[in-house]
Amino acid sequence: MTTLFLAPASHDVSLASVSSALVAALTRAGFSAGLFKPVSDNADAASVSLDRVEHLLALGELEQIMEDVVTLFQKAAKGVDVVVTEGLTHDTKRLFSAALNLKLARNLSARTILVASGAGTPQEIARQIEHSAQASAAEHGQVIGYILTGVSAGTSATALAAEIQQAGKLLPKKPLALLGIVSADPAELDTEALKAKIAPAGDELMPPPVFRYELMEKARAAGKRIVLPEGDEPRTIRAAAICQEKGIANCVLIGTRSAIERVAAEQGVSLPAGIEIIDPADVRERYIAPMVEMRKSKGLTPEEAAKQLEDTVVLGTVMLALDEVDGLVSGAVHTTANTIRPALQLIKTAPGSKMVSSVFFMLMPDQVFVYGDCAVNPNPTAEELAEIAIQSADSAAAFGIPPRVAMISYSTGSSGGGPDVEKVTEATRIAQEKRPDLAIDGPLQYDAASVESVGRQKAPNSKVAGRATVFVFPDLNTGNTTYKAVQRSAEVISVGPMLQGLRKPVNDLSRGALVDDIVYTIALTAIQAVKA
Repeated sequence: MTTLFLAPASHDVSLASVSSALVAALTRAGFSAGLFKPVSDNADAASVSLDRVEHLLALGELEQIMEDVVTLFQKAAKGVDVVVTEGLTHDTKRLFSAALNLKLARNLSARTILVASGAGTPQEIARQIEHSAQASAAEHGQVIGYILTGVSAGTSATALAAEIQQAGKLLPKKPLALLGIVSADPAELDTEALKAKIAPAGDELMPPPVFRYELMEKARAAGKRIVLPEGDEPRTIRAAAICQEKGIANCVLIGTRSAIERVAAEQGVSLPAGIEIIDPADVRERYIAPMVEMRKSKGLTPEEAAKQLEDTVVLGTVMLALDEVDGLVSGAVHTTANTIRPALQLIKTAPGSKMVSSVFFMLMPDQVFVYGDCAVNPNPTAEELAEIAIQSADSAAAFGIPPRVAMISYSTGSSGGGPDVEKVTEATRIAQEKRPDLAIDGPLQYDAASVESVGRQKAPNSKVAGRATVFVFPDLNTGNTTYKAVQRSAEVISVGPMLQGLRKPVNDLSRGALVDDIVYTIALTAIQAVKA
């Protein structure tokens, strides 16, 4: 499915006539095409009202606008090949329209078509197009051409395009291709050029609002039961209530009912009817025998099992091992070790996995990256680093992110040496050998992996350099430092850590986790449980 975004290049153009003509032309060309108007003056079920947009912008809630738009877009995109999306027209009263159009196009992974006035001279038209194209390019937009309106009757599109192209040669960058004229009936659109422009690019990004939308939709569809051992922790209670109300997961809180209800009341949270509360004192005894059986090779006695089951994380993990719940989320007050150790003892690793690692989903402004391992393994060997790369690539793919794996080092290719670089080189070789189906390359410096111009210069023959979506760090020191630096300095939302390699999903929280972080982690866990 392809999204075409119509953006005005000046104040004196009408997008409505162009969008209708474009849908009709695409339909005649054999595509199923739909029309989507993200923002409308009139409130309706298919658009976000302009009043709501202005209200949210005043509150600084731009991301909520994107969330609303993506939700509506997903409905408009069902069953069609192409979605023609109509941007906001420029208005002196709406100074935000140009910036919002750029943000909309970026978050819908759209290819932009500029709509310009054809009433001026070829030089004026060329300058108008170039200015708008440069603004879109600065926001990482993909401008594929332009359509003119307001052209005098009888004007030849071919002749006019040639004049604009000639005039554009005097400018720093030559104008884009003219895709048609929409000034009279019938409109004159180049359907062959459109066909070529809307062919799948094969390198689509995963914008953060789309990731969040799909995360919640997949979690709802999964319908999983997730146990929360820290049942009386305030943030956990809030997150459980949100997940229950929105159908993200069926949450099981472990703790005494009186304590949980007291904390909920203090937080102003109404516990939804579907939330389940399990008092550990009421059920602990019936898990002693199963736990002794699970740990019989280690000689665990009933007395020792009873003592360990006083830890609610251990209790929740036994419930998971017995398939009474589908996943576990902990760590708001427990350490990573306290969350993972019971899982390694009772759940164990998945078939084909020799280790447990982690990833963070980093919600950058333009797209979602995957960082691994930033939470579990202090100093992995080359073999372990290769497995982390493969696990991280599979996790990316499971959440709709095309995996292009960069093995990060302080050196790109053979430009540096030493044991640290050699480890990454060997890990890359092992990973490539084990999974030839994956795009994996290294060693790559972070800038060579993430910035296209640097990647072309430092690793011109790489399929990953400049286009990486999965970043595998050589050790925990590097990974944890990098993820926190990016998260805090760039105000990036990080979702995770999500644990990989376990037979059933157990996920750890940062002790500084926000309520939204816990909600996202519960959703991740529910989706993982589908494949467990």
